Amino acid sequence: MDEKEILSAHRAEPWREELRKAKSAKERTQQPRVKMRELSPDYRVTCNEEVNQGLTVEMAVAEAGRCLDCPDPQCITGCPVGIEIPTFIKNVERGNFREAALTIKRTSALPAVCGRVCPQEKQCESKCIHKKMKKEPVAIGYLERFVADYERENGESGVPEVAAPNGIKVAVVGSGPAGLAFCGDMAKLGYDVTVFEALHEIGGVLKYGIPEFRLPNKIVDVEIDGLRKLGVKFETNCIVGKTLSYDDLHEMGFRGIFVASGAGLPRFMNIPGENLIGVMSSNEYLTRVNLMEAARQDSDTPVLHGKNVAVIGGGNTAMDSVRTARRNGADNVMLVYRRSEEEMPARLEEVKHAKEEGIHFMTLSNPVEYLGNEKGHVTAMRVQRMELGEPDASGRRSPVPIEGAIDEVPVDLVIVSVGVSPNPLIPNAIPELEVSRRGTIVVSEDTMRSSLEDIYAGGDIVRGGATVILAMGDGRRAAANMHEALKQA
Repeated sequence: MDEKEILSAHRAEPWREELRKAKSAKERTQQPRVKMRELSPDYRVTCNEEVNQGLTVEMAVAEAGRCLDCPDPQCITGCPVGIEIPTFIKNVERGNFREAALTIKRTSALPAVCGRVCPQEKQCESKCIHKKMKKEPVAIGYLERFVADYERENGESGVPEVAAPNGIKVAVVGSGPAGLAFCGDMAKLGYDVTVFEALHEIGGVLKYGIPEFRLPNKIVDVEIDGLRKLGVKFETNCIVGKTLSYDDLHEMGFRGIFVASGAGLPRFMNIPGENLIGVMSSNEYLTRVNLMEAARQDSDTPVLHGKNVAVIGGGNTAMDSVRTARRNGADNVMLVYRRSEEEMPARLEEVKHAKEEGIHFMTLSNPVEYLGNEKGHVTAMRVQRMELGEPDASGRRSPVPIEGAIDEVPVDLVIVSVGVSPNPLIPNAIPELEVSRRGTIVVSEDTMRSSLEDIYAGGDIVRGGATVILAMGDGRRAAANMHEALKQA
C-alpha cells in the first residue's frame, strides 16, 4: 500500500469514531494549547541541560484531544517527510504510544530530533485547522517529541517493517539529517547502506551545530542506533573525495551514491578587522564547543571566553551562539541584527528563550568595522544604525543605513553568523558534476538526481542552508527515486 492507502485504512479504524464521540468538536476547539515545561532561566544559563522538559503523559493525552481529525488533514501537506500526523496524534489520545511511534517511524528516521528542532510553526502546525478558527494550532511538535521520548524512556522501541535484503549497495556521503533520512528509507527497502562521515562522530550538524541545551547528543545517538538496527553501517573519519574517491566507491560495489555533505563553509561580511583575534564564525565556535568540548577549562584546544560578546545575525544558529556564549560565562551578550525583530528568521521559541536568558537584542544595527589593540585582539566594533526601507526579493523590508548614525561598542569576542556556503569537497573531487554559481550541486527538483546518473544529492549541499526537516525531505525524495531507478536498471 502507498501512503494514501495506509492513511485511508487507519482512518477507517473503529476506535477513531469512538474518540470522536467521547469529545465533541466544540470541546476540542475550546481546550487551550498545552504549555511546554521549561527549566528556569536563572538555572539553565549555569549549565548545558536541555531547556525544554517535555510533556507528561496527562499533558500529551489532553493535547492530542484537541485534534479534530479533519477529513482532509492539511497538516500532513505541511510536513516535508509526510508523517501521518492525525493517525499518530489519535493514537496518543487513546494512550497507544507504541503505535504512535511506529506511525511516525514509517516516514521519519529522526522523530526525537524533529520534535525538538523542526520549525513546526512554519510547517505542519501552520496548516492546522485551529489556525483558521483564530486559535492556537495543535502542538504537533511537542507530541512528536513526547512519543519518541516515551518510547525511549520506557524501553518500548519498535523497528518499522524492513524488506528482505536485495544485495544492492548504496553509499551516503555525510551523516547529517539528509543522509540519515535517506539511509533510513533505503534500509527499509532492503538496500545494503553504508554512511561515510568525515568527522569522528555520527550526526553531522545535529552534533556539531546544535547545542545540547536544545538537542542533547544522547538523543541523536539513540536515533542513530535505531538506524543501525535497520542494518545501516557507519564509517567515521572517512572523507569522500580524499580518503575515498568516486572511482573507489564504484570499485567497492556501490551502485548509487547520495551526497549530503552539507554547507560547512562559513561566510563573513568582508569588513575591516575580520582577521583580528577574537572574530570567528559561528561554525567554528559551535563546532569547537559542541563537538570538541572546547568550553571546558581543561580542554586541549580551548575556545575564547569573552565577557562582552557580540553575535552577528538573526537566525537559529545566531540564537544558538548567543545562548552558548551566555553559558560560557559572558557578562554581556549582544545579538546584532540589521533588520527589526519581526524580520528575524529564528524560531519564536528561540527568541523567547534568548531574551529570558538576558541576551541584549541590538536590532536595526549592522557592524561596519572591528577595532583591535596592539596585540591584534578585537576590542570594539563600529555599528551602523539602520532603518527599514522597501521590501526586498524575500518580502522583508530592506535595512537602510541612517546617515552619520555610527556607534562604537566594546567587545572582546565576535561570532559571525550570517550564513554558510556549500562544502566544496565533493564538487571539486568530481569535475563532471554540474554545480551552480553558488557552489551547490545541481539536481532535478523532482528526483534529487544530479547530472551524473548514479549520484543523488540533498540537504544543504543542494539548498545552500536550510532546516533539518527540509533536508530530511530531500533525503526521502532521493531515496524513493533512487529506488525506482535501481529497480529498472
